Amino acid sequence: MHNATKLRDLLHRSGIVTAVGAHDALSAKLVQEAGFDAIWASGFGISAALKCIPDASFVTLTEQLDVERNMVEAVGIPIIADCDTGYGNALNVMRTVTDHERAGIAAICIEDNVFPKRCSFYAGVRRELVPIDEHCGKIKAAKAAQTVPDFMVIARTEALIAGWGQEEALKRAEAYAKAGADAVLIHSKSPTFDELKTVARKWSGRVPLVVVPTIFDGVTATELQEAGFKIVIYANQVIRAGIKAMRDALAVIKHDTRPGAVNDRIVKLNEVYELVGVPQMEEDERRFLPVGAEQITAIIAAAGFEKQLLPLIEDKPKCLLDIKGKTILERQVAALHDCNIKQIALVRGYKKEAITLPNLRYYDNDRYEETGDLFSLLCAEPEMKGRCLFLYGDIIFDVAVLQKLLKSPADVSLVVDLAWYDQRQRGLPNLPTKPDLVMLQTPPGASYLSRYVLPEEENRVLKIGQDLPHDLAHGEFIGLAMFSDKGIEAFKRAYREARKKYEAKGFHEAGTFLRASFSDMLQELIDTGHTVSSVPIFKGWVEVDSFEEYQQAWAKIRQ
Repeated sequence: MHNATKLRDLLHRSGIVTAVGAHDALSAKLVQEAGFDAIWASGFGISAALKCIPDASFVTLTEQLDVERNMVEAVGIPIIADCDTGYGNALNVMRTVTDHERAGIAAICIEDNVFPKRCSFYAGVRRELVPIDEHCGKIKAAKAAQTVPDFMVIARTEALIAGWGQEEALKRAEAYAKAGADAVLIHSKSPTFDELKTVARKWSGRVPLVVVPTIFDGVTATELQEAGFKIVIYANQVIRAGIKAMRDALAVIKHDTRPGAVNDRIVKLNEVYELVGVPQMEEDERRFLPVGAEQITAIIAAAGFEKQLLPLIEDKPKCLLDIKGKTILERQVAALHDCNIKQIALVRGYKKEAITLPNLRYYDNDRYEETGDLFSLLCAEPEMKGRCLFLYGDIIFDVAVLQKLLKSPADVSLVVDLAWYDQRQRGLPNLPTKPDLVMLQTPPGASYLSRYVLPEEENRVLKIGQDLPHDLAHGEFIGLAMFSDKGIEAFKRAYREARKKYEAKGFHEAGTFLRASFSDMLQELIDTGHTVSSVPIFKGWVEVDSFEEYQQAWAKIRQ
């Protein structure tokens, strides 16, 4: 449906149609959000906001149309364009109509001022109006040029502004209606509504009347409707409000110097994001961008101290252990970069001063000796927005493992190695001593025993933890997980609720909530009704949690 049809429909309903002046797409969006019927693309406002110049025919048709097109794209309510004198003579008006129809504008308003026009309320400015026949010619040309049947031409007379009296105003309004105008705007700068009320009483009713109560600003929409007006335009209140608000905020910052001093005067950033469509953009990124193209934040938990790795970690945390020329952390960062993940945060603790890898954002857990890895991860809570990866600081994995995880559509996804199940079934030695075991909704079958024939369908995690009985376990959580924006918000909510509930007592397998592991929190998500999905793999990773595993990593990794 063309916006012109939307405006026509508004005119056919009962009650007065309310339009508010906007000067850009953002202000137009706010007008729509506030619940008004239509937008007045204000020449006064656009001149001021676009170029900070007077409303005096200085802004060109092209410049005005660029702003109006942005408004059309931003809102779904009809827009009435303030076209001054039509940007020239009758032939220019025809081009004005064509351009505005193509831009999706519902109506144009052209006034009978001489070119170049002057704002109706500028004091001391000489007023001249074009002859009635000339303006009637513009109206006829406009109607002849239109191709959208419902497109409207509003004829505006400045007779009252020029001081030519009510009879001249009515005479011109009648002539413009007879020439084909779809509505008539009789402008007034009287400080009271009395003048226009009298004019409206004398009006023939041939076409709807439009009113702009800028100077006589004490009148209500109901009073205007009862007087016979069909459209009311609040032409410049929005830009004037914006100027005052910006001045006030700037004065406070100038005096106080702290940006937070104006927090009570400004909206939160999230409100701006919502208004301009950031949530929709994020949803589109998730749906349509290739894997890794959207922004993902990786959070590495590397705060802990493992006594069993001494003396290897006397002077450094285990994430800095060297394996064939590269540290564990360098290998993790390289894998993340290979998947175009550049936003990386790391939680440090033991020997934190030794970790100085560039281009990471660091968070410190100075309580690493008394806390679990869940506490460490939440030290980086400011990073937990949008799509997030969590990984332990002691794992090395093939890039293919990460690529498979990134393809998961689930809100919470865990990488689960089914090789553990295979090794246990075969009675093979060298199983990890304290793995995070996982029980799946669908137990592994024979096809799971090849890393090349792993199922792609979702398989929910039912249980997770180190104390899970081996005969119930189907795989090992390797310490790599992904959350969608919805998933990470659910994770944070569940964490806050669990902290209140379990702060002074045990939490799943942890003796205290403070010492809880990430897998404890995952089990809490499952127990509270959230779906946690598995991404199955067959080997392709190593963990370094003991001296023996360090030796194995040296043996397995080629370079």
